[in-house]
Amino acid sequence: MILIDLSRDIEHKMQVLPNHPQVIMTAFSTHDEVRDADGYKFSSATMALVLGDHAGTHVDAPKHFDAKPGAASIDQVPLENFFTEAVCLDLSHKPLKSDISIDDLQNAEQAAGVTIKPKDTVLLHMDFFRRTHGTPAFITDFPGLTKESATWLGNKGIGMFGVEAVSPGRPGRNNFEVHHVCRDLGFTHMEGLVNLDKLVGKGRFRFIGFPLRIKGGTGSPIRAVAWLDG
Repeated sequence: MILIDLSRDIEHKMQVLPNHPQVIMTAFSTHDEVRDADGYKFSSATMALVLGDHAGTHVDAPKHFDAKPGAASIDQVPLENFFTEAVCLDLSHKPLKSDISIDDLQNAEQAAGVTIKPKDTVLLHMDFFRRTHGTPAFITDFPGLTKESATWLGNKGIGMFGVEAVSPGRPGRNNFEVHHVCRDLGFTHMEGLVNLDKLVGKGRFRFIGFPLRIKGGTGSPIRAVAWLDG
């Protein structure tokens, strides 16, 4: 069994979209504080975290992009949706700020030698994290799906797809349209993945990415992992 970690570090003031809460991490107690319990002296260290439910590597709940009453919050999404068969498509040749077309997806599927099946998780490697992490371009310059290419994925019956970027579609109208395709076709997506280059050419594998049980949450950070035979 080979496990590949696909999750970003959660760090103090990490890069997030400007309309999402900033991540704040600070020491709450340290080993400099020695306590006494019935004559036994000890210390412990803990941290205080403030973060949004879309921080770091995360998954969107239907409630995030579906305004209808009854749209599922993250604690209501079945756990089996986050432990699935998966494939990774190589789109690393796409320029920054470019749209990913249906042809791009079809060609990448063929090159990978895989067939996307119903309920699959589809990961899209764009080599975006390496190219832009730590720069302003990380928030704005990612390649992204369009309404048409997202619909092509949705019509395959997938459970969700995942990208390295902070959004699945290019900033502006494209991004909102991709979210609404997820709403209308009943699937979702993850953002902020890393290490997808390690999955290129690996065929089919298992994906694990369980969310936190946030009551009413519109999404959740996840520990995304690829499980390969080996």
